[in-house]
Amino acid sequence: MKELHTEPVTPATAPVPVIKNRSWPSVVWLIPLITALIGGWLIVKTISEKGPQIEITFKTAEGIEAGKTKIKYKEIEIGMVESVHFSKDFSHIILKADMEKGSAPFLRRGTHFWVVKPRLSLRGATGLNTLLSGSYIEIEPGQGAFQKHFEGLDKPPVVKADVDGTKIMILAEKLNSIDTGSPIYYQGILAGEILGWELGNDRKSIFIHAFVKAPYNRLVKSNTRFWNISGMDVSIGSEGISVRTESLQSLLYGGIAFETPDTLEQVKENVDGLVFTLHDDYQSIQEESFIKKITFILFFEGSVRGLSVGAPVEFKGIKIGMVKDVRLEFNGDDASFRIPVLIEIEPGRVISQNEGDNATLFQTLNLLVDRGLRARLQTGSLLTGQLYVDLGMHPDTPVRMVNAGTPYPELPTIPANLEQMTTSVKNILARMEKLNIDKIGSELLKTLQGANQLINKPELADAVEDFQASLQLLKNVLHKLDQHVEPLTMNLETAIGAGHEALQKAQVTLGLVDEVLKPGSPLQFRFIELTSELAEMARSIRTLVDMFERHPNAILFGKTVPGGK
Repeated sequence: MKELHTEPVTPATAPVPVIKNRSWPSVVWLIPLITALIGGWLIVKTISEKGPQIEITFKTAEGIEAGKTKIKYKEIEIGMVESVHFSKDFSHIILKADMEKGSAPFLRRGTHFWVVKPRLSLRGATGLNTLLSGSYIEIEPGQGAFQKHFEGLDKPPVVKADVDGTKIMILAEKLNSIDTGSPIYYQGILAGEILGWELGNDRKSIFIHAFVKAPYNRLVKSNTRFWNISGMDVSIGSEGISVRTESLQSLLYGGIAFETPDTLEQVKENVDGLVFTLHDDYQSIQEESFIKKITFILFFEGSVRGLSVGAPVEFKGIKIGMVKDVRLEFNGDDASFRIPVLIEIEPGRVISQNEGDNATLFQTLNLLVDRGLRARLQTGSLLTGQLYVDLGMHPDTPVRMVNAGTPYPELPTIPANLEQMTTSVKNILARMEKLNIDKIGSELLKTLQGANQLINKPELADAVEDFQASLQLLKNVLHKLDQHVEPLTMNLETAIGAGHEALQKAQVTLGLVDEVLKPGSPLQFRFIELTSELAEMARSIRTLVDMFERHPNAILFGKTVPGGK
């Protein structure tokens, strides 16, 4: 093995280290620096691209899931639900959602949020596409200032904000079948929908929010009239049963119809701030078009069953008013009752041809009363028994006035046709009751028995037989006379003798009859009295039968009064 020899190192021969100060950091620090720069850039980029965070309040979290439920506008995703938690009082839930950058214009006052999910109702099925994709939140932008806190809707809005049209307010006393989504029709065309309703401050009136789509919104003006068409309108009148409905949809969901009448007057086309009145039906609009009404009072003697408030007042079959009130008054002085009926006559329903005539309605009616104007009750429907007030000219009837001192002018009344016929029949029956039917029957029976005895007497039978024999003998004689002229005298004398004998027997028979019916006898007096009473009864019955033959409908509508309608 070879030995290694080294020389010892002395301090004089050892190298001296050289120390230098660097002016730049080490290359090693470039790695964390680059990492910090990339991280900062990512943070800045994320913050700059992140949209605002908003809060949405809902009553329930049905169909909502944090991290999965999206927020969309016209099927484009603009946000995502980050978290879901309860409010402090647990009455509702609060969603925190992260919105996309550039979504700030959607987040304004008046913006609506609602959950799109499958919904099934009488109006059909909606949101069926979410059965596969899942529920999401739809947004409808508002027009107010920017905000971050919103209250979600329980149901989708009926009309979207991008639909062109006009929102109107309608005042109603009751909703009937009207609800959110109920249709609005113009001449049978679907022109809008009901957005919702709210109760007024007086707790009696109801304000209905409605929307009329374009171009039908241009038809809504200040004089537009709205009426309820909910359900089915069934009426029974003299023309029969009438059933009216606007459409099957209005029958199921209710609805409103409107019209704008043509007028020469200037109407306001801008309806912002106007509140329209909802009428019960179209007929009530026609009724309310007659503003001027004059009240009169009538007093009827008989029953007014079937006469109700609102019943028509007609003149010659044309409605000129309606019944305003029906009452029953009791007079304690004489323990009597009377029935005052208040009616309203609308002068606007009567068109006057005399333009220069300045006579008032009262003066005209007084003139008509003098000429025979009377009021009576008539049956408007045989099916329901409803009555109405009929004004007609009856100059042959007396003027019957109660003059009760009421503040209303009074019109005279007469009994109805049926009541007059009933009175006539009662009078006939009363006269028939005065007749002694039993006595008449007894006398008639005695008369018939006497006649029967007279006819069945043996003398009369013998006389008839003798007369027949005489005729036969006369026939034989004539026959023989035709054959034998010679024995004519002998046979003639025999025939004369037989005839004389037959005449004697007949005279005896007639004498018996004369004795029974001789003047002054009780039987003859009773027979004459019976004949008179029977003749009087026959005349009464013949008069009644003759009236029914000439007027077969009198049993339903009553006897027609001369001079009446």
